[in-house]
Amino acid sequence: MRRVGLGFAKWLTILALAGTPALAQSYQVVSVANAGSISGTVKWAGPAAPKLEVAINKDAEICDPEMHKTRSLERLIVGPDGGVANTIVYLKNISSGKAMDLPEPRRKLDQKHCRYEPHILLVPQAETLSMKSSDRVLHTVHSDGAASFNLAFPFTDHVTTQNVSTAGLINLKCNGGHSWMNAEVMVVSHPYYAVTGEDGKFELTDVPPGDYQIVAWHGALDVFSQKPTQRLIFSDPKTWVQSVTVKSGAAANVKFVISQK
Repeated sequence: MRRVGLGFAKWLTILALAGTPALAQSYQVVSVANAGSISGTVKWAGPAAPKLEVAINKDAEICDPEMHKTRSLERLIVGPDGGVANTIVYLKNISSGKAMDLPEPRRKLDQKHCRYEPHILLVPQAETLSMKSSDRVLHTVHSDGAASFNLAFPFTDHVTTQNVSTAGLINLKCNGGHSWMNAEVMVVSHPYYAVTGEDGKFELTDVPPGDYQIVAWHGALDVFSQKPTQRLIFSDPKTWVQSVTVKSGAAANVKFVISQK
């Protein structure tokens, strides 16, 4: 049998790689001339937002020092003016622009008073999620979605890192018996992501001029309990999409109005 030449084999490899979605959708860092920006708000509409709380039934001296007896699941936080916190706003299918500059605090998880801080994290694809526990109690961070791991934190302030190579959503929960602990990590392939504050405001900076689809993403607004384990089951996340035009050196404004429907 005649051996395939190295040149021909190389071309086969190049053709195969060229057809992969990862290369077809790869983000390129370029110099952005006459950049614009996008700012706006995400606000709640309709009936009052439901309060989703779970009883604190373990390690109360650490988890509940102020003796509230319950803990919010932080699935929906609406401010006094109707702003919705913890909503991820991002540009869809942008192929080039500024270098990755996600806020450093959004890339690090702490476990404090049996609560994940922050509740929403943004981590660049192919980089690391940093995690530690400030609690003098055993926590176990379990994940599913774009990454799967189960990491124990028996010691305080010991930092553990986890590589995240696949873009997408990672759901976090505690397998140490603290069922109310939950957070979400969005692993992203470009820097045009933001998380709303308690006022519902967001901003995307250094955006190349052009026409875009902008998305507001929010985690589950409902929660269910599965007996007998009392494992919390969340509904699916929701997204809202708008079109936006960014002009050279100008600021565009986008307003999202979201609800449970």
